[in-house]
Amino acid sequence: MKKYYLLFIGIISLLLFACNPVNDSEGKLSIDYEKYTLDNGLEVVLHQDKSDPIVAVAIQYHVGSNREVPGRTGFAHLFEHMMFQQSENVGQDEFFSKIQGAGGTLNGGTSNDATTYYEVVPKNALEMVLWLESDRMGYLTNTVTKSAFANQQNVVQNEKRQGVDNRPYGHNSWVIGKNLFPEGHPYSWTVIGEMEDLFNATIEDVIEFHDRFYVPNNSTLVIAGDFENEDVKTLVEKYFGEIPSGEKISDPEPMPVTLSETKKLYHEDNFARTPQFTMVWPVPEEYNKDAYALDFLGQVLGSGKKAPFYRVIIKDKKLAPRASVRNRAQELAGRFTVSVGANAGTSLVDVESAVFEAFKLFEEEGITEKDLEKHKAGIETSFYNSISSVLSKSFSLASYNEYAGSPGFITEDIANIQAVTIDDILRVYERYIKDKPYVATSFVPKGQLDLVAENSVKADVVEESITDATEVDQSAIIDEEEIVKTETAFDRSVQPEVGSDPEITLPEIWTAETENGMKIWGIGQSEVPLIQYSIIMDGGHILESKEKAGTASFLASMLTEGTANKTPEELEEAIDMLGARISVRSGTESMSIQVNCLARNYESTMELVKEILLEPRWDEEQFGLIKARMINSIKRSAADPNFLARSTFNKLVYGDNCILAVNSGGTPESVESITMEDLKGFYEKSFSPSIAKMHVVGQIDKDRVLATLESLTEAWLPFDVKMPVIATPEPPEKSAVYFVDVPGAKQSVISIGCYGLEETDENFYPATVMNYKLGGSFNGIVNLILREEKGYTYGARTGFSGGKNYGTFNASSSVRSSATQESVQIFKEEMEKYIQGIDDTGLQFTKDALIKSNARSFETLGALHGMLTSISANNLPFDYVKQEEAFVRALTLDQHKEIAQKYINPEKMYYVVVGDAETQMDALEAIGFGKPILVN
Repeated sequence: MKKYYLLFIGIISLLLFACNPVNDSEGKLSIDYEKYTLDNGLEVVLHQDKSDPIVAVAIQYHVGSNREVPGRTGFAHLFEHMMFQQSENVGQDEFFSKIQGAGGTLNGGTSNDATTYYEVVPKNALEMVLWLESDRMGYLTNTVTKSAFANQQNVVQNEKRQGVDNRPYGHNSWVIGKNLFPEGHPYSWTVIGEMEDLFNATIEDVIEFHDRFYVPNNSTLVIAGDFENEDVKTLVEKYFGEIPSGEKISDPEPMPVTLSETKKLYHEDNFARTPQFTMVWPVPEEYNKDAYALDFLGQVLGSGKKAPFYRVIIKDKKLAPRASVRNRAQELAGRFTVSVGANAGTSLVDVESAVFEAFKLFEEEGITEKDLEKHKAGIETSFYNSISSVLSKSFSLASYNEYAGSPGFITEDIANIQAVTIDDILRVYERYIKDKPYVATSFVPKGQLDLVAENSVKADVVEESITDATEVDQSAIIDEEEIVKTETAFDRSVQPEVGSDPEITLPEIWTAETENGMKIWGIGQSEVPLIQYSIIMDGGHILESKEKAGTASFLASMLTEGTANKTPEELEEAIDMLGARISVRSGTESMSIQVNCLARNYESTMELVKEILLEPRWDEEQFGLIKARMINSIKRSAADPNFLARSTFNKLVYGDNCILAVNSGGTPESVESITMEDLKGFYEKSFSPSIAKMHVVGQIDKDRVLATLESLTEAWLPFDVKMPVIATPEPPEKSAVYFVDVPGAKQSVISIGCYGLEETDENFYPATVMNYKLGGSFNGIVNLILREEKGYTYGARTGFSGGKNYGTFNASSSVRSSATQESVQIFKEEMEKYIQGIDDTGLQFTKDALIKSNARSFETLGALHGMLTSISANNLPFDYVKQEEAFVRALTLDQHKEIAQKYINPEKMYYVVVGDAETQMDALEAIGFGKPILVN
């Protein structure tokens, strides 16, 4: 399952909250919710939001890796996986199929302090969700079979390989935790756990862990969305009321730590191509008064162009493209982290010295009231951005309840944030950071120990052997014990009826066109006082030459580095003081300006957009900094197996002469060759309103939008822009295996596919529908086999993707190295089977999942904005959603088979594998496509 930190610290923690915020009698922000407790101790929080016909359900168990003990690490996360397998009344892997078949989405996550599961479904499926969640809370341990347990042990081990062992700097968190916290402290090990512990875990161990912590009196159930409270209370009592409470569990007490001396460690990283330096200080736990001030300290030190870390490390000394400073307060303790991803070949001795120079600059200059105001200005915007999602509300209600004791803690949390003063920030700097011991890590590329910070010792990172990788032998498990069902008050084996699907009302879209040729699409939505808008111009990467690849991306970065009337610092401050977000982005086929702001600040942001768009500054200093940052980023990616798989696949599909064969960020050589004149020339030939489209959603009407565009329209003169024709590449005459060698890789990244369809092709959506059961979701065939049956991977997918002028079909996964050949064979064989047709069950699952999920398609401003960009980019009718529904409903098995045979041919694909060639390449000849070709 996807892991995420369930509690958002500092300013962000207050943002994921209400639907209908109101001011109480004292003028404080509050939230409308109802909380009650069942007899078994389950705390239930209800929040009504009838904006959309959907409901989010989140259940948070107050158990994370902090409840584990040495030698038994990773149990909380392992059991998170087991909770998705089966329970007494829900069959193997049916949790995903039932939710997705109802048009919903679901997942779970484990952090240091909690484990949370969630579903977002059309409102008619709410009772089914409560049935499912209650079954795995109260009736799961009897179903923990040896085969299911062994499978998930292997899946989690592969998740660790994918997220830690097989990527640059992946072991950094492990090294820091082990050295920042004393032995036995719950934060001294990672959430994923140790490979040895995962391998040695027994069913009995994990059942005992579940029976102790996965109980009603250690959890919060939140339901947010379109329902009636009294109806839901009846359902909650029915499904959860009879589940017995567990033993009394006390909430963990804070366990802050101190360091008696500085510890400095280094690691030669097999996947790193540039050095990285990290420093960490122990600080207090969440909701401690000092934690709020430390949040602001991190922002003042590291956020923005006036920040000391930017000025010293990036601008003056040019040691790195980025330097981050942040506080992370958790339930037991906190950590204050400085992280610097240095330029290639940069000594971390110099980086460490520069960190202390930045601290000295901070001490000399201090903080101004305007600095503090700037960092507080975005609170309101971020708050409203978060309240348009029932899922984010449910997360936040659960987290406040579990960690702070009340879903309504938001009022106090906001007050604590707003109360932070300059004196508070200076005080916590003196108390926790200045001249205090810290843990520092130097992660450097293999063979570059000369870059390590002084007085560092080798970190005892244990790296897994490729040929002797940890694996639980699933083949040895044959006989399964019979599942004994628990006696219950009613027959839980009967799935609740899912009522009729809610009626979907498409949002009303308005259009316009300015005199200079820019087309506009808009949707009004008044739930929150926000506006989200973009101006998108055709072009981007496809307008570049291969020799100057990266120009569009370079230009996008330059355009927010000041205007003719504002320095880079002044432009940044103007945006921050509005609490807005303005960014310029480059894509494969477009350049865009993206804006998110409070409705009252729309006109002010448009003035800034006009400056950015029409009056670039062309700042020479920023030109040099951006070039260094881009080159450093390319070098950092050079040993990332996923990056190598994508880039190799694109080169094979499009051929050497196509710009799409080159990464949109360019190559070190192409970026180095880009001049300021190149950027100006690209800007002058491609920034025209004749190829521009504006999309605006939120609390604004058409007249107000058009009124603010009058001055922009007058100043922005149109001209023709000729778009290149991307030739459709020929498929390979026959399939072949291409191997990219990453010595020592703990996983192999598999990327199989060919040219597919442009997104504008009338058959693109039919092909996407056809692919859904093969690999378009968790319940896709390839994922069920490679993950749920074999345990070779954390996930496997297939799909069509593309744009107006290009498109590919791709099947991909990251698998345990020793399972490389068999995994590639499975991909090939399952595609061969798939094009022979699927059964009625598979087709009906596809129809249900795709049609019913439309109830979730129009909830947020982001979703509405995405709808408009799809319509404008692909020339879709406003009711395209209804037309797609009609196609899916009418799809037959024969039509499905015909589409599959037309667009999936495993005999004419590129089979790319990135991994350890010494141990894996030769075996791939058995796939039947000849000897694998080693790619440089």
